[in-house]
Amino acid sequence: MSAPPDVPQGTPPRVLTVAGSDSGGGAGIQADLKTMLALGVHGMSVLTAVTAQNSLGVQGAWELPVEAVRAQYRSVVDDIGVQAVKTGMLSSAELVEAVAELIGGTDAPAVVDPVGVSKHGDPLLASSALDSVRTKLLPVATVATPNLDEVAQLTGVTVESEDGMRRAAEAVLSYGPGWALIKGGHLSGDAVDFLTDGSDELWLRAPRFDNRHTHGTGCTLASAIASELAKGLSVPDAVVAAKEYVTGAIAAGFALGAGIGPVDHRWRFTSVTERG
Repeated sequence: MSAPPDVPQGTPPRVLTVAGSDSGGGAGIQADLKTMLALGVHGMSVLTAVTAQNSLGVQGAWELPVEAVRAQYRSVVDDIGVQAVKTGMLSSAELVEAVAELIGGTDAPAVVDPVGVSKHGDPLLASSALDSVRTKLLPVATVATPNLDEVAQLTGVTVESEDGMRRAAEAVLSYGPGWALIKGGHLSGDAVDFLTDGSDELWLRAPRFDNRHTHGTGCTLASAIASELAKGLSVPDAVVAAKEYVTGAIAAGFALGAGIGPVDHRWRFTSVTERG
């Protein structure tokens, strides 16, 4: 294994996403790379699965072999190097364990989005893989970013109000990540997230927009956190910056196809254009 070369001046921070493809372009690898571009880092990818997916749901999913995932990862990390890694769809226990091993041997912060179901309710993680997420992947995570459905799936803790988010975070932290970001987007009222490492705590609030086009929210948030970590921000500062970015992207979400459209990763650029 060769060490990555010295990075020339002017090279942007490099972030690697390990996730599935969304053929509709709203979530997955596609959303990750759009987010990274918007936030000024160089995005790279390890494809774990191919999905046939559009605004109406997931019509099919095909997992890549573990050796293909491992080869992609080593190819990028050993030559180019990374300042942060983000994981998304890892559909089987074999994939989860292989990616956890790879991340564990990489000297860079890792943001783990434990994707369980799609925005449309389609399962993206085999139930047999849940224990591998708990025992292998979460322990190597710098930040874990489950939504409330994923918290229930992983820990059995059901959250019905803000009061339960601290208990959910404690349950997630018990599996070993450095920080837990519990996403409260499925609750009513403001969009509230809770970040903690078991000691420091941070509540993040944003207005809830009357916009159903929110496909890709979780992928976008996790990728934004990884991008900000790659720039050298602390976890709390990275999460605050990422929350601001995804809030703007949700507000600008647009209709696409006949179902749920995506968040708008371009929102900062289009806002500048419109103001100009």
